[in-house]
Amino acid sequence: MARDPDLARPSAAMLLILDLDETLIHAAKGPPPRPADFVVGAYSVWKRPHLDAFLTSCAGWATPAFWSSATDAYVRHVVDAILPAGLAPAFAWGRGRCTRRQDPETREDVLLKDLAKVRRRGFDLRRTLIVDDTPGKVARHYGNAVYVPPYFGDPDDDVLPRLADYLATLRDAADVRVLEKRGWLPAGRG
Repeated sequence: MARDPDLARPSAAMLLILDLDETLIHAAKGPPPRPADFVVGAYSVWKRPHLDAFLTSCAGWATPAFWSSATDAYVRHVVDAILPAGLAPAFAWGRGRCTRRQDPETREDVLLKDLAKVRRRGFDLRRTLIVDDTPGKVARHYGNAVYVPPYFGDPDDDVLPRLADYLATLRDAADVRVLEKRGWLPAGRG
């Protein structure tokens, strides 16, 4: 990654944190069912349809950032591959920035995206949205979350244009945490 994402300064713009796997991209090992958009290590990777337009559109009113529970190196490679020219994220974080907790029922480790780490960097959580396909990873901050259906490589997926339109309606909100966001995508869509 050419830029150091940790050096970006917070601003008054909305901070839009985007998950990667099954939110913006789908990655899989093994022989690909169709040509991949790019490859990272042993993974063939497909961009969710309309990703470039989505990122460009959102960058017009928000500061983009990326946060995944994947390895830090994987995140850097994916962000470099999907980021439109001239667009610099506030940060690109991997599992090194996640908070590891044990699920008391399953006793399995869970990687959480704790927005307190974003707040400590000077970002205002009232003006922070996080888009993810896995509600459990952002459960502590459900008021900041916009959930999307997971993307598994369907070339006809049309979630991102509708998500861009929806997110743009939130861009002037003084506090996104008090807004109901669960019904943004009609049932059966995505």
